[in-house]
Amino acid sequence: MYKYLESNSNSYKKPINNGTVESLGLQWAKKYLQNLDVDFHDGESSDTQDLDRVMSQAGREITAQKLRGSMRNVSLQAWNKTEQLLSKEVKRHRIKPELIDPWEIAGDSFKIYEKAIDVYMNFAPPRKPSMVIKLTAKQKSLSSGVPLRYTEQLASNQLTKAISSSLGALRRKYTEQDPKVIGFTSMQFHFTSQILLQLLSHTEQKLLSNYFKVIDDHLYMPLQRAYTAAAKHDCDSLALSAVQHLLPISTDIAKSITQRVVKLYPTYRSYSGNLSRKKVITSSIRDVEMFQVYLWVCALERNISAIQQELFPLCMMLYPTLKVSWEIIRQMLHLLGQEISKRLNTEQANTLMPYFQVFWHMFSPEVFGENNYGMELNAYDQRKSAKPLFA
Repeated sequence: MYKYLESNSNSYKKPINNGTVESLGLQWAKKYLQNLDVDFHDGESSDTQDLDRVMSQAGREITAQKLRGSMRNVSLQAWNKTEQLLSKEVKRHRIKPELIDPWEIAGDSFKIYEKAIDVYMNFAPPRKPSMVIKLTAKQKSLSSGVPLRYTEQLASNQLTKAISSSLGALRRKYTEQDPKVIGFTSMQFHFTSQILLQLLSHTEQKLLSNYFKVIDDHLYMPLQRAYTAAAKHDCDSLALSAVQHLLPISTDIAKSITQRVVKLYPTYRSYSGNLSRKKVITSSIRDVEMFQVYLWVCALERNISAIQQELFPLCMMLYPTLKVSWEIIRQMLHLLGQEISKRLNTEQANTLMPYFQVFWHMFSPEVFGENNYGMELNAYDQRKSAKPLFA
């Protein structure tokens, strides 16, 4: 099957349809808007009063100065943490040391964060955020405590437009010679975001964390590659239809799967803490979304190179280091397969399932060993609290 999937891509060369690229990009931006994590409930609260101050032009400039003044030192701290976490992986995964240039990676991250800070500083809502919250509350249109109109203002498409192409180019740059190098780059960005957020007030964190999530999404996930592959499909393509159907609900799917995994393994601890910890849940949701995007890329490109050359080596390098169990990954894939079958019609699902089966076989006990699967979870006494996928 793998040989068929690889060879089937050779005859697949069509001109790019820019309309499809823009359409999928717009769908992703809308999905992002709907899933922002901004929680200001009460229009009379001190939170919303502080929000007016922080989101004013003067407040934005203060935040921007705070971040810019710290960027060089933060970049150094982030690289130290990245090196401490992954230094042993260079030799273990036979990565050429000359491909990992800390100054270049830090410099590239600096440029991306500069763009994000520029967008944040120059974006001003048309009216006071607290007033928008009051009006939305009166109209009873709050969804999970987040005013829709204010959410749309906060996460304008301006940020995605400003950095998506740059991050796409950055991914290509760091995956061109050895895709595993993107692991070092993504961890550098991850730690940079974490350290920068620690410098900010609670209100500033709420606002900037959504900007940093845009960076995370485009760096961890091959979104630009998916858009380019989609643009080579005809409008009646089943693979394109499947992706267009799944893209707007991919975060909902990821959240549902993450919640179920947390319930199955309530006491399991990764490098960053218990699975129910908020930052671990955020990372888990992002990873489930990442697996979905890689699946789309394979279906749209009609080959498995994205999994073989990029995703699988990255998982092999990062997950053991981050203490992520292979059985948990397998459980996640099991749930993802169920979601695909449930959300798509038979014809659409059939275009994705051959590539999903590649995931399933690559992350199997036959690859890593039954003993390795069991040892990871026995160490945390998981089998007392969750029925394992493998009996």
